[in-house]
Amino acid sequence: VLNMPKEIILYNLRDDVKEEDYKKWCEEYKGPLLLGLPGSKSFTLLKMLGGIQGNGQKGNPPNPTKSPFNLIGILDATSLEDLEKAKETKAFKEEFFPQWFSKWVSDFYVLRGVELYHG
Repeated sequence: VLNMPKEIILYNLRDDVKEEDYKKWCEEYKGPLLLGLPGSKSFTLLKMLGGIQGNGQKGNPPNPTKSPFNLIGILDATSLEDLEKAKETKAFKEEFFPQWFSKWVSDFYVLRGVELYHG
């Protein structure tokens, strides 16, 4: 089904957070909570190991670089409406997000989109 919405969350952990503690919190709390939200289909958490940067328009060839974000979360949902409803639930808005924001993350960037192609 095309047009399946995804939310992509790019972020870094706070300086005082140990990656293994965050991974455990994700396995025990964050993952199950996100998967239990209305309209949630899947959640994947990726640890970035590096990247490649270039610019085809300017003719800059690809070069290895450090990723500006160390973690990327990908949430698949059934519809944009369901994703909005999920963000308004008590479990997300009052319990999960305040913990994530104040205890675990430093800088973050959230992107939302729909699939144009899926192979």
